[in-house]
Amino acid sequence: MPVLKKRQARGPAGSAGLVRYFDVDEGGPKMNPKVIVGVVVALIVVEVMVSVILF
Repeated sequence: MPVLKKRQARGPAGSAGLVRYFDVDEGGPKMNPKVIVGVVVALIVVEVMVSVILF
């Protein structure tokens, strides 16, 4: 008589195959965060200068 294997009940997949791998390079533009902060600071300075000069 063969040995019967126990079936293990598995629940449904938690993410249903929608797993994101964040270490995979997807292409797209690469920018240093310091450049973005610099542009924002420069825009703030320009806005303040314009408001001081015009008003």
